[in-house]
Amino acid sequence: MYVCMCHAVTEDQVKKAIDGGANTPRQIAKGCRAGTDCGSCVRRIQALLGEHGARPCPTARLAAKLGLADPEDPAAPSAPAPEAAPVVPLRVTRANRAA
Repeated sequence: MYVCMCHAVTEDQVKKAIDGGANTPRQIAKGCRAGTDCGSCVRRIQALLGEHGARPCPTARLAAKLGLADPEDPAAPSAPAPEAAPVVPLRVTRANRAA
């Protein structure tokens, strides 16, 4: 099936580029020019990258860099929940009482 009609790039060609190390639509475009003309195929290329595990999402990479999660382990626990903020009573003024 064609992914890019402008350059006659097939899904198999995109998958081979991913298997060859392409991680982004731009890297795929360098190899086979898919996505460099009208751009209507870029979303499909992004979907193929996601389906074939080209690389984890930027948020997962950032979490791993900060030591909050392992991008290779989707079952890893997330960061601990923050402590609840202390309850501070509101100051009552005359304007508040009238309302």
